[in-house]
Amino acid sequence: MKKHNFYAGPSILSEYTIKNTAEAIKDFAGTGLSILEVSHRSKEFTAVMDEAQALVKELLEVPEGYSVLFLGGGASMQFCMVPFNLLKKKAAYTDTGTWAANAIKEAKLFGEVDVVASSKDKNYTYIPKNFTVPEDADYFHFTSNNTIFGTEVRFDPDVNVPLVADMSSDIFSRPVDVSKYDVIYAGAQKNLAPAGVTIVIVKDSALGNVDRAIPTMLDYRTHIKKGSMFNTPPVLPIYSALQTLKYYKELGGVKEMERRDLAKAELLYSAIDSSKMFVGTVEPEDRSIMNVCFVMKPEYVELEKEFIDFASTKGIVGIKGHRSVGGFRASLYNALPIESVKVLVEAMNEFEKRH
Repeated sequence: MKKHNFYAGPSILSEYTIKNTAEAIKDFAGTGLSILEVSHRSKEFTAVMDEAQALVKELLEVPEGYSVLFLGGGASMQFCMVPFNLLKKKAAYTDTGTWAANAIKEAKLFGEVDVVASSKDKNYTYIPKNFTVPEDADYFHFTSNNTIFGTEVRFDPDVNVPLVADMSSDIFSRPVDVSKYDVIYAGAQKNLAPAGVTIVIVKDSALGNVDRAIPTMLDYRTHIKKGSMFNTPPVLPIYSALQTLKYYKELGGVKEMERRDLAKAELLYSAIDSSKMFVGTVEPEDRSIMNVCFVMKPEYVELEKEFIDFASTKGIVGIKGHRSVGGFRASLYNALPIESVKVLVEAMNEFEKRH
């Protein structure tokens, strides 16, 4: 039975990426060696790194004066690397969910953190608005997509201080004005590659302005100088990331990915909104097109487990909601075909008719 993979992360990868990565595991670039054992300093892998960095710049239209890094440690490492490198006295953050809260916690180790807005009062079911970012902040940090709660900021904020964003779960799902940002970072295991690598886009001139000593491994300048190869990089995930980037380019780039993602989200949200049984958990204007969160209406809530079991008979996996929200979560990352969304909608309609 074909599986329809709605897991939030690690998540679905394109068949293109899986196929090409599998071939490289057996024989990488005609070397007779597996990508799992090849030297990261070989000319063959150096070419992979160079092409991956170039494609990120091309797909996101990264301007001059920025570096693209492939680092270990996940987005969680960036929660401390950002303030280590950028926070001199005070930084501004919005609290829009679990990962934003974790980033705030780490930043407080390095200086004052002004939480300018939070949606915790309503269990993170909306994106705060009409807040003010203090002009004396060293930077303003926000999490663009909140995987657990299903909210998303689908624009580049206008603020009068340097901008930093965690785009782990929605990077490459819309065009981004990179020139507005000092740092963009994203863990790979959503729209890019298997877990194990993190992409960082950093403005070169933003670095070297703090007084504190920065450990070598946590200094962005270290990795810029060494081309993301100061230490042995996560070779396999970077190779997979390259395949994904090539796939995006073949399909027509980020604008085409956005068109597809919007169509998938519209299909599923329309089904939820017209249902007698299901209801969305997020304010409509703040709904994520990557992670769709919904629950059973109170009179049907006892059927939640039954629906998950029923969906599994259709090959649908990964729709159980996070424990802090409950209900269901369907992740519609770039690699998920709209056919899988149609199968989910059909399963919802069939289950509803049975009850």
